[in-house]
Amino acid sequence: MHLIERQLQIAINNILTWCKHNGHTISPSKSCVVHFCRKRGLHPDPDLYIGNQLVPVVNEVRFLGIIFDRKLTFLSHIRYLRKRCERLLNILKVLSNTSWGADRTSLLRIYESNSFSH
Repeated sequence: MHLIERQLQIAINNILTWCKHNGHTISPSKSCVVHFCRKRGLHPDPDLYIGNQLVPVVNEVRFLGIIFDRKLTFLSHIRYLRKRCERLLNILKVLSNTSWGADRTSLLRIYESNSFSH
């Protein structure tokens, strides 16, 4: 594991050097480490640094709209999607009352704008 940790740190240092030469910076406070491993406690979490600051190790991270968890089960992402769908469904239930609710075209626009936006 120490070899992998050392190689990761070398890669981070190379990226930081490239960023410095090209006018970019990487914020340690906005960065995190996720150690993907299916077996708990088999490998210790790596200590990786950006500059002199330790990058925090987290259990899950959101990248391009997908929540990746430590074991790659995607349960957190599924829970997030389910919560969003339930919220949209509840809004549509309230707006689609037969006596005073919105018409079918408006409901369809609300559905499409919320379900296809993410």
